[in-house]
Amino acid sequence: MNYSLISDVGETMIKLLRSELVPEPILEPSKINVCSPAKKADSQLSLYLYNIEEAGEFRKTKMISIDKDTKSYPPMALNFYYLITAYSGSQELTKSSDEHKILGKAMQVFYDNPTIKGSRLTGSLKGSQQEIKISFKNLSYDEMMRIWHFNDMPYVLSVAYKVGPVYLESTRIKTTTPVKTAIFGLEPTKGEK
Repeated sequence: MNYSLISDVGETMIKLLRSELVPEPILEPSKINVCSPAKKADSQLSLYLYNIEEAGEFRKTKMISIDKDTKSYPPMALNFYYLITAYSGSQELTKSSDEHKILGKAMQVFYDNPTIKGSRLTGSLKGSQQEIKISFKNLSYDEMMRIWHFNDMPYVLSVAYKVGPVYLESTRIKTTTPVKTAIFGLEPTKGEK
């Protein structure tokens, strides 16, 4: 794993969404993207990373052996928070209905695939033992409005997901010298001669 973890998690989720939402309800894979709702371009579904937190409860403290003389510091456990927003280019009468269908299908995909692992991972995650866990994140209206803070852009119905823990590997290495010789001896205790 390397520093591309954040990007690779997003691309893994996009790959899952594209495999399940194309061709119905979205015709083209290129319409599902990692992007801000404010810069959606011609996307019909956006995946927007709005926060990253350290997942302290999943923190690993054990050094990782690379070889007999070298150890790596443990990885950092992280949770990612995504906003999922659907858009439709339809006429005003069917626009909301189309957006609701797209959003409903995306929610169904994440509900049916709460863990992504193995061959479904992409980038630096591919071939790793990582598992991406996806869970719905309940947000109050006020919390959603604090996240949805894009200039004068009107609010579009969105849902939030927590993804994690995922592990960002450390590049810090510790070299150790193994014990080669040990000397043991007995000394008399006080009062013995």
